[in-house]
Amino acid sequence: MNIPGLSIRPFTPETDYPRLAELITSSHLADGIDYLPTADNLRIDYEHTEGMDPKLDVLLAEVEGRLIGFGQVQRDIREGTQMHWTFGTVLPEYRRRGLGRAILHANEARLREIASGFEAGERAFCSFFDDKVTGALELFTSEGYRPTRWGTTMQRTGLEDVVEVPLPEGLEVRPVRPEDHRVIFDADNEAFRDHWGHREATDDDFARTFRMPELDTSLWRVAWDGDQVAGVVKSWIWREENEKLGVRRGWLEHISVRRPWRRRGLAKALIASALIGLRDAGMDEAMLGVDMENPSGAVGLYESVGFRVKDRGTHYRKEWVE
Repeated sequence: MNIPGLSIRPFTPETDYPRLAELITSSHLADGIDYLPTADNLRIDYEHTEGMDPKLDVLLAEVEGRLIGFGQVQRDIREGTQMHWTFGTVLPEYRRRGLGRAILHANEARLREIASGFEAGERAFCSFFDDKVTGALELFTSEGYRPTRWGTTMQRTGLEDVVEVPLPEGLEVRPVRPEDHRVIFDADNEAFRDHWGHREATDDDFARTFRMPELDTSLWRVAWDGDQVAGVVKSWIWREENEKLGVRRGWLEHISVRRPWRRRGLAKALIASALIGLRDAGMDEAMLGVDMENPSGAVGLYESVGFRVKDRGTHYRKEWVE
């Protein structure tokens, strides 16, 4: 590896969150990726990811005290398979020198350590990254990872022409109250059980959602049928990210409708209402992520309300060999 002065060390939660956020932001800005985390958001994410210990599951690469790359791993269970996830990035000026491969190998070694603490079963190494990061594609392919699923981020530019769509008869949108947080969260989790790669939500997921500093549930749209949650759109405005990107953007992070209320136009009505809410909050565009092979026709629905494909990403999987 041709990087003079390189050192690899464990993550230190007391001091490293701001530096890691800066590294990810710099790397993503160079790659044109619309995810620029804050130190606080990384902290909440890491502290509330079940089974993850940042001191063991995150590694940092430095040169003369400057953070130039990192690796991160985690494990979860999806559709009966133990999924061992590997993530990371390297600053552009240090790429193609072997550091990314070294981080991937270290991540896989850590994932094998984690796996040893669980009963044997179907396992796989997994990752996901934006298709624009061609170096990652070449690296993972050379290491035996193969594409398994495709996703995209979709963008709606301009919100001034959004019009209200009536809710199905008998349903109403109500403001989100703190006492309803858990029932809304559980209903959203239930609705996503039909989706590819679903992972059952945990108490850590609940805590992560409702402790984010940017949380503003007045932007959410929750449709009720009596005391039952029928559908949910969770909108977020990441203001610090917007400032760095020079945009006024809101995200429709979760769009879900429970089975008894599907095929009645509820999702379209909630999306329109959420977009109007973002417009009223001063935003002029919206983004969302979607599985391109979603059998519910989600891509067509989002296109019908003005979203267009912006970026594409790919899920990769590697066979687990003992």
